[in-house]
Amino acid sequence: QVQLVESGGGLVQAGGSLRLSCAASGRTLSGYVMGWFRQAPGKERELVAHITWSGGTTFYANSVKGRFTCSRDNAKNTVYLQMNSLTPEDTAVYFCAARPRPSISPVTTVAGYDYWGQGTQVTVSS
Repeated sequence: QVQLVESGGGLVQAGGSLRLSCAASGRTLSGYVMGWFRQAPGKERELVAHITWSGGTTFYANSVKGRFTCSRDNAKNTVYLQMNSLTPEDTAVYFCAARPRPSISPVTTVAGYDYWGQGTQVTVSS
């Protein structure tokens, strides 16, 4: 069992930046894929980015490519999402997710992840 706790959300003006953190506990994350999803009101939850814990390979949705950066700190068992050049369209609840199995292709669906955090609200004002 893995417990995930997100933090770092908040209110920011368009063009600003935020860094989200996801602290994992319960077991080592070796071999895991760690994902960041977001869900805006009335919309489906969508993958923003993910990172493989062991190799650090990243994948980004086209909507955030070049603006968001996903990273991890092995020593702290924490995954980060650095978000720059934010726009109102980035407003959503952001969730951290963990997949306890490696994958040779991007894991973009909600069903691909077994563990979820409670989410953190990100609001970008225009």
